Amino acid sequence: MYDKNELCEKIGKIYPEIGHCNIDLKVEYDENQKSWLVLFKKGARVIKHFLEQEDLDKCMEGKQCVSLAIEIAQFKD
Repeated sequence: MYDKNELCEKIGKIYPEIGHCNIDLKVEYDENQKSWLVLFKKGARVIKHFLEQEDLDKCMEGKQCVSLAIEIAQFKD
């Protein structure tokens, strides 16, 4: 099991544009879904994204999180 601060920090390292694009990031474990919930917020827009285990493992290994990249791209546009 990963620590939420560790996961949040790792996502920030892989996608440093999050802070530069004024995108707020919050990570929390959802017991009902048994997965990590990643919340992106920019202004009034909020996207909730459940991180699949395979993507989570890739993120923690320092590789790209494909599903997160799609969500981040939506905020940058």
